[in-house]
Amino acid sequence: MPGVVSLVVPAEEGYLGVMAGHAPLLARLVPGQVTVKLASGAEEVFAVSGGFVEVGPGHVTILADTAERPEDIDVARAEAALQRARQRLEHPSEGVDIDRARLALLRAEARLRTAGRIPG
Repeated sequence: MPGVVSLVVPAEEGYLGVMAGHAPLLARLVPGQVTVKLASGAEEVFAVSGGFVEVGPGHVTILADTAERPEDIDVARAEAALQRARQRLEHPSEGVDIDRARLALLRAEARLRTAGRIPG
């Protein structure tokens, strides 16, 4: 993406801000929102479900499991996924994978936040 000034990515350690000259790093991404600030002042946002970010001299590479722009998010599907995950976490039953339900909750929240449906 030409003209990128900075970006913020959701990493396991928390949100990481990256600007020109950033030290090289490799970090694991968690479900959340990637924000890209362009030289024009515009911002691009994407919901990611996980993956990796690599920062090197003069470049950043994001390898995301999934990445969605706000206009590509199926809000009804994300809301249904959020409700299912909440239900599984609030009323766990035998055979429910709690870690998987937490991850589903984080993915749904990231998608809805990126779509502008929940504050972020």
